[in-house]
Amino acid sequence: MAHIRDVVVDCRHPASLARFWAAALDGYQVAPYDEQELERLRGEGVFDPEDDPSVLVEAGAGVRPRFFFQLVPEAKTVKNRLHLGLSTDDRPAEVRRLTALGARVTGEHEGWTTLSDPENNEFCVFG
Repeated sequence: MAHIRDVVVDCRHPASLARFWAAALDGYQVAPYDEQELERLRGEGVFDPEDDPSVLVEAGAGVRPRFFFQLVPEAKTVKNRLHLGLSTDDRPAEVRRLTALGARVTGEHEGWTTLSDPENNEFCVFG
């Protein structure tokens, strides 16, 4: 049987969107850049991790899914066909926290709030 290994998000600026989601998700962080990774990037002509075309956000060894934020040339133009549903014990507080990080509320519903991340990708918060 298959299992989810990675979730890949196309975006215009992987580093900043990765930082948003690392802060949004409990226990996740942007993967650190060790010397080997920095050397690999330099070999591809990338000299600053801020310009990395594919940034990994992970929770730790063996925890899945990991999230990759990958550079694409086009902007998002239509509603997502897939989105994340996040869970919390205090939805109003979590929505305030996420909007402080750069999310935008796009809809309030009974039992959930719909938001968009800084690149306009929709997601929901339940609770």
